[in-house]
Amino acid sequence: MAVGHVDPDRTVASPAVPGGTPPLGYCRALDGIRALAVAAVVLFHAGVAGLRGGFLGVDTFFVLSGFLITSLLLNERARTGRIALGRFWVHRARRLLPALLAMLIATIVAGHLLLDDGALRLLRGDAYAALGYVANWRMIFRGTGYVAVTAAPSPLQHTWSLGIEEQFYLLWPLLVTALVTGLAARHARALLLACCLLGVAASQFACGEMFQPDAMSRAYYGTDTRAQALLVGAALAALLAGGRAVGRGAPRRGSGPGAPPRGFAAAARRTVLGPAALLATAVTAWLWHTAGDQAARLYHGGLTVAALATAVVIAHAVTSPGSAVARFLGLAPLVRLGRISYGVYLWHWPLFTYVTADATGLSRWPLLVVRLAGTLGLAVLSYHLIEQPIRRGALARLLPHGIPVAVATATLGVVIIMIGVETVPATRPPAAAAPVVITAPSGTPRARAPINRPGRPQAAGRQPRVTFFGDSVAWVIGTYLPRHPGMWTSVRAIQGCGIATLPDIRMLGTGHTNYPGCTSWRRRWRHGVDTDNPDVAVVELNRWELMDRRYQGRYQHVGEPAYDTYLTAQLDAAVAIAASRGAAVVLLTAAYTHRAERPDGGLYPEDQPQRVDAWNRLLGAEAARHPGTVTVLDLAPLVCPDGRFTRDIGGMRVRSDGLHYTPYAVQSIIAPWLLPRLAAIATGTYHPAARAGG
Repeated sequence: MAVGHVDPDRTVASPAVPGGTPPLGYCRALDGIRALAVAAVVLFHAGVAGLRGGFLGVDTFFVLSGFLITSLLLNERARTGRIALGRFWVHRARRLLPALLAMLIATIVAGHLLLDDGALRLLRGDAYAALGYVANWRMIFRGTGYVAVTAAPSPLQHTWSLGIEEQFYLLWPLLVTALVTGLAARHARALLLACCLLGVAASQFACGEMFQPDAMSRAYYGTDTRAQALLVGAALAALLAGGRAVGRGAPRRGSGPGAPPRGFAAAARRTVLGPAALLATAVTAWLWHTAGDQAARLYHGGLTVAALATAVVIAHAVTSPGSAVARFLGLAPLVRLGRISYGVYLWHWPLFTYVTADATGLSRWPLLVVRLAGTLGLAVLSYHLIEQPIRRGALARLLPHGIPVAVATATLGVVIIMIGVETVPATRPPAAAAPVVITAPSGTPRARAPINRPGRPQAAGRQPRVTFFGDSVAWVIGTYLPRHPGMWTSVRAIQGCGIATLPDIRMLGTGHTNYPGCTSWRRRWRHGVDTDNPDVAVVELNRWELMDRRYQGRYQHVGEPAYDTYLTAQLDAAVAIAASRGAAVVLLTAAYTHRAERPDGGLYPEDQPQRVDAWNRLLGAEAARHPGTVTVLDLAPLVCPDGRFTRDIGGMRVRSDGLHYTPYAVQSIIAPWLLPRLAAIATGTYHPAARAGG
């Protein structure tokens, strides 16, 4: 899962206010914390071993944001007696929005060039959600359709956390203003601290209640369930508001880290925060190393523990800038990375999704080096050419009055227009493909049992009847067929459902279960056979039987003897249903797939060629057990001519998403090869030995 980052201002200077908040300034250690957090997130997304919980870097950023934003608000209120909400929101937009717009433009342009139609449609919705900072809710309610649920991760999936941050920036200043207005500083901080702690408890409770192992997106992406880290940071700001300053350079006399102990912050620094920070660092490192984003314990207190550990480190760093922990976090390389961490986060995920092993021919460490170099390069350019000039007002000083606003408005309009533009991929086939004319072979259709429906005519011997069964790949083949006079066809394939129905599944490395209706495939197939009464039942199964499923107490897959026994029983049932009215059964072999890549560029288990080969061997064994009834047609060499996954043939796209065939592939490659064979099988005139390719 993707995680996010926001980079609040590092420097907010203000004079000390008697009885109020201390001056807040630049703390190098906070940039160091940002650097470690963004490194954990990026390396987690890269699949680097040892960072199984690197996604928790998002909680580090959440805590930092809550702490810094709340400190800014309290400091301004103490300094001026009010909080200028309009100026705050404009400043945040100027800081965050320009780089986001640049990333969205680049991602959409790349998507038009690289993504299939289904993925591009989803990306458009993702882009609008990112632009409106509601991407986290988009990821929760992205869709329940087969395309949406089984699609590869969105290039904009990482913007979910930016949405949570921006929602916090919009609502939290309003709440803080309402809470502190009319109260003395001490009472205002106490009330704010109490509200933060209550909010943390409520958020954690909601997170635990909404967590479901098979549907964890609500707990993971929800603003309410993830607000706990932001509120932990806010609580820290309220707690430290009456303590030490976060100094710039040399501390003020009597108020710096070397001053005599005075008040809560000083005492805590001496007796508690030092050892606690070391313990919190160890806890954070352990969580980043071991935590799993699907583990129930994470949602029942684990996220809170991660946030509290970060808060302790922040508290120690800002109250004891001369400590060993703060000095380490303030090392120059960490500070430099921390300064560009917003750009690193913005650019790394789209680049990772587009710069793949399939596109580059690289994998593992060479691929990681290319990705990291590209990410750092884009982040540096973004920082120096977009973020800093706009943040410092350089463009406003160079351009005439009113022009920067016009430029910003025009840029926003361009992004909105680009998101909605429809393009016609160069690989899309002609609108009308050449028909495949079925010439009746010598012979008559197979004898079939009569349809048990009064008044329904029997199929004429002149025109073979063919029905397609299976999953979404079978659906694509049967649906995209060109005109085929001389043959009647129907499609009874069930998208998202195979014949393996064990409920615990691993898909693309995460937990999954059967879609509604999959376990009733027998009834649905039987209804199709009874309704259509085909001469030939074509079965194509190319995904769900290749995934890991829990069987006999552990996850197993095709190629393991016990699981092969289970799959064979399912195949026997499928063949029995398909042939129940006397139809010949055709099993199409599975072709190699490349649905998505692991973070390191490798294949997920269900895409491994060895599993495809093992499944095809089971199909051959099934045909051998049912001679005269079952025929295997070897489709794989036709669409994988080099004996490996093939995305394009002859310059034309044949696999839209690494799994499903394009209309061009069905109409121009598969149908001319397949339909005549089906006609011959229907009339009993098919001779495999005389036909190359099965």
